[in-house]
Amino acid sequence: MLTYNTQPKGSVSQGINTCQGCMIDVIFRNVLEIMGEDTVLVIPPGCSAQFSGCGPEASVTVPGIQGNLENSAAIAAGIAAGFKYQGNDHTQVVAIAGDGATVDIGLQSLSGAMERNDNILYICYDNEAYMNTGIQGSSSTPLAASTTTTPAGKPVNSKDLMQIVMAHHVPYAASASIANLPDLRKKVKKAKEIKGCRVLHIMSPCPTGWGYKMSKTVEVAREAIQNGAWVLMEYEDGKVKLGKKPSQLGDVEKYFSMQKRFKGVTPEEKDEVGRHLIERYEYLEKLAAL
Repeated sequence: MLTYNTQPKGSVSQGINTCQGCMIDVIFRNVLEIMGEDTVLVIPPGCSAQFSGCGPEASVTVPGIQGNLENSAAIAAGIAAGFKYQGNDHTQVVAIAGDGATVDIGLQSLSGAMERNDNILYICYDNEAYMNTGIQGSSSTPLAASTTTTPAGKPVNSKDLMQIVMAHHVPYAASASIANLPDLRKKVKKAKEIKGCRVLHIMSPCPTGWGYKMSKTVEVAREAIQNGAWVLMEYEDGKVKLGKKPSQLGDVEKYFSMQKRFKGVTPEEKDEVGRHLIERYEYLEKLAAL
């Protein structure tokens, strides 16, 4: 069993069992620094379970619960309802789950929380596969990416979580990336001040599952922003706001070459992915102009 002789200041321990090059701990540290000690966490099984741990092995100092893979939003909604009954309008309830626990098995739970506008902050850290259980493909795995369940490359595009969230008319939703921490922190701060169901979708590349050197995580995430594979945006009060337009929109050549999961991609597939990224961004531009 792990033991700690000293506990550093802040809500996250200095000893984390995540893979080298993983940035989930950076997400946790920044989120909890902003949300503060008056926060309750909900964490499902998965990579983020490294933080909930077991007893003294927990890596966070705020109260929390580890539920099932599919019910993080439901648990968070129940906690928020309990606080409301007690007259507690100050404690923040934050669920932090991966893409598999969000866009796949947990989507129904999240949809219900969004429809009811439960007073929770739901954060999806997206590494685009079930990394904790063996790199199986998820609904967030992009077109042509190789996983253990799509060894020849995924034949279809990923779900668009932001579009799904916006269809529920939540008061606030945003996408962010570990490649731009000032932007991420700004969006967390904004979400903290808003009541109701708020959703943050954060890209968190996985060196183990994506196949790149552990020191290249931020570089890979930055390249995804530059070519439009990951779009930084906000949805607030029914309005869409885009970040800076990608400088290399649709050009995935460098991005694919940085990752082993795309090593079998054909030129035709690269072109198809590039066209999809351009079309998606142009669609978002039209939404932002409304």
